[in-house]
Amino acid sequence: MTNTVPNKSTAPSPYAALPPLVGWAFFPLGFFARLPLAMLTIGSMTLLIDSTGSYAAGGMAAAMVGLGSAVGGPTIGYLSDRLGQRRVLLPVAVLQAIFITALLWFGGAGELAPLGVIVLLAVLAGASGPQVGPLARVRWMALTRKRDTGGRELSAALSYESMVDELGFVLGPAAVGLFAALVAPWLPLAIAAVLTLVLVPLFAVHRTEKAVVPAVKNAVKVRLTAHQLTGISFAVIGMIGMGTFFGSSAAGTLAFAGALGNANIGGLLYAAVGFTSAIAALSVAFWPSGWPQASRWLAASIFMVPAALALQLPGELGPMIAALLVVGIPVGPVLVTIFTLGGEIAPRARLSTVMTLLSSGIVVGTAIGNSLAGLLADAYGYAGSYAVAAGAAGLLLLAGIAMAILRAAQRRSMMRGTGPRS
Repeated sequence: MTNTVPNKSTAPSPYAALPPLVGWAFFPLGFFARLPLAMLTIGSMTLLIDSTGSYAAGGMAAAMVGLGSAVGGPTIGYLSDRLGQRRVLLPVAVLQAIFITALLWFGGAGELAPLGVIVLLAVLAGASGPQVGPLARVRWMALTRKRDTGGRELSAALSYESMVDELGFVLGPAAVGLFAALVAPWLPLAIAAVLTLVLVPLFAVHRTEKAVVPAVKNAVKVRLTAHQLTGISFAVIGMIGMGTFFGSSAAGTLAFAGALGNANIGGLLYAAVGFTSAIAALSVAFWPSGWPQASRWLAASIFMVPAALALQLPGELGPMIAALLVVGIPVGPVLVTIFTLGGEIAPRARLSTVMTLLSSGIVVGTAIGNSLAGLLADAYGYAGSYAVAAGAAGLLLLAGIAMAILRAAQRRSMMRGTGPRS
């Protein structure tokens, strides 16, 4: 006799429902359309280090890209909510392609411009960056909201998006390092401009865009509770810490490669972090479902602090690759966990806002890490940059502790509220 009782082993995977919702083309399109930002940050750093010989100048350019994106990103998100994604993304794609082209020309491919001009172009290139990752999450939310199994499908979609973001941090720096080493330091920025000009408009007109109703037609007033505001703040701080780690460890790896005689391979070398990070991010789906998200964050960041400190030790290529592989292990799980926590804490009507804030936290942190690590690399070499990475891991741990305390307090409050019933 066949057992027809549904169980976890026979239940269909929520991932299986995703392709019919969006079509297979959405997956490669959404992935490659978000690569330019990862390439732009480290690509501008690589170009300026090559053209000026200064790690500080490279770090400054990358920091300005990040700060521009941190300001422009939420603005683009707000305009997309008000006007619709298509009407915003089409002109933004053209603008960013123009600014990236100007940055690569005046940053060293042509005649080197004064640093003030380069800083301005870096800010504009970052500020005009299409927010493909956050806007893709908004589309998933709209597509799954009214389905009976929408909760499971949305969870799967957001996990997928976090994994894709992490892969972007792998392939972006790796592509920059590869093209800069094989051809020229300006080529990664040229490729980023072409990807933006071609793929972002295709993402803008993809059929999934029609699922998102502009906020002006569906205005909802939401008042966040003190717990929600505090939790979102801790999550943003955690993402700033993670971004600072990204920026400083990337700068440190470029400086390490420079000390070996070829700074252009730094981006390719840094991909070791993303390799183990992406694998670890995929493993999160198999972690025990009863393990609270805040505890996951805490465990991963406890592992990350000594791993980041260990980056100070290697002096040769082989040991450094091993150290980078180890420090990447907790990165992916932390990213997935913080995005999941943001989705749990935020009210449904503000999910897109929170996703954008978390993404902006990474960008702001990357700018901080690039800038501080670039300055310290000029003064102390790659060890100075990696010291910033260790400090960023410490900030991530402190934010994780604060989040764990907050969530524990919320659970105690809920237990007291339901006490009479139990």
